[in-house]
Amino acid sequence: MMDADFHTRLIGWLKVILPLLALVILSTLFLVARTINPDDALPYADVDVEERLREPRMTAPTYAGLTSDGAALTISADEARPAVADGAGASASALNGLLETPDGGTTQLQAGTGRMDPAARQILLSDGVTVTSSTGWTIVGDRLTADMDATDILLPDPVTATGPAGVVTADTMRLTQDAGRDGAYLLVFNGTVKLIYQPVN
Repeated sequence: MMDADFHTRLIGWLKVILPLLALVILSTLFLVARTINPDDALPYADVDVEERLREPRMTAPTYAGLTSDGAALTISADEARPAVADGAGASASALNGLLETPDGGTTQLQAGTGRMDPAARQILLSDGVTVTSSTGWTIVGDRLTADMDATDILLPDPVTATGPAGVVTADTMRLTQDAGRDGAYLLVFNGTVKLIYQPVN
C-alpha cells in the first residue's frame, strides 16, 4: 500500500517539476542566445551585377562530345562568354582539353583562350597552346584548331616539340586518323622539319 502511495506522490511531483524544468531550460536558451543582426543575415556576393548584365558569362563550363571515329573530346575552361551578334561563337579563357582515342591514346590540350566556330564545326585555341600526347611528345605552338566531328587537330603555325627522339621544330603539326592504316592515329610534322636528336643514355 505504501509503495502505491509513494508512486502516486512521485507522479504528482514529476507532473509539476518537469514542466517547470522545461521552462527554465527554454528561458536559459533565450537569455544565452546572441542577438542576430538582420544586416548580417544574408551574405552578399562581391559581384558587379551591372557588369554581369552587360557581359554575361559562365564559370567553369565543360564541353564534351564524341567524334565520328569514336574519340571522346572534353574541353573545360575557367570562364566562358556566349556567342555575340556578329556570328562569332562562344569564347572561353584558360582552357584544358582531353582527347581520348579508341586505341587507348590520350592527348591533352592547354590554351590561354579559345572559341567555338559553329559554322566550321571547330574549336579554335590560341594565346599559347600546349599539346601533350601519351606517346611522349609535348608540342608548343601559337594556335590550334580541333574538329568537333572527327579526330583532326592542327597547329597551323611553327611548333616546337619535345619527345622520345629529341627536339623537333616544324612549320605545322597535325594529329589525325589515317584511314589507310586500319584507323591508326598519326602525329605528323610538316613543312621545314628539323630534328635535334638526343640519344637515350
